[in-house]
Amino acid sequence: GGVGKTTAAKAIYNKIHHNFQFKCFLADVSDTVSKYGLIYLQEQLVSNILKQTTKFQINSVDAGIGVIKQHLRRRIVLLVIDDVETVGQLNAIVGNRDWFSSGSIIIITTRDEHLLNQWKVNMRYPTWVMNEEEALELFSWHAFGNSLPNEEYHELSKKVVSYCGGVPLAIT
Repeated sequence: GGVGKTTAAKAIYNKIHHNFQFKCFLADVSDTVSKYGLIYLQEQLVSNILKQTTKFQINSVDAGIGVIKQHLRRRIVLLVIDDVETVGQLNAIVGNRDWFSSGSIIIITTRDEHLLNQWKVNMRYPTWVMNEEEALELFSWHAFGNSLPNEEYHELSKKVVSYCGGVPLAIT
């Protein structure tokens, strides 16, 4: 966690979402499912894609799957599914590729590469830990609004970055 998966997904979404009439960013899926359940997530997806002001009502996960297939099958969709933990979450939200029209883009962020293997994801973009210089610069931008910390905080900032092991935003 903290290496920038969500940030990268948001940046991609923000860059290309205007090319899609139907789009949805499902943030923090694992936390949302643990708090509200899969049905809530399905309702959020359908309501966002169809641009409904009132939440779409779904009674069961299986019914939600039917609704998603019915309403999204002929639509080219941009969908970001952020922080997925289980294949069950993916199956309830995106099932398989034929749920969406050709040309749809589905971006999944996860910490579990095996999940991507099970779902047979086409393209993968692994993240990596930054070197000390990159981590210090990122930390400095967030902490001080500059590429480098002020001189009086330089050594302390280096210690913080070192402590975080190349993931400086882990402390935010």
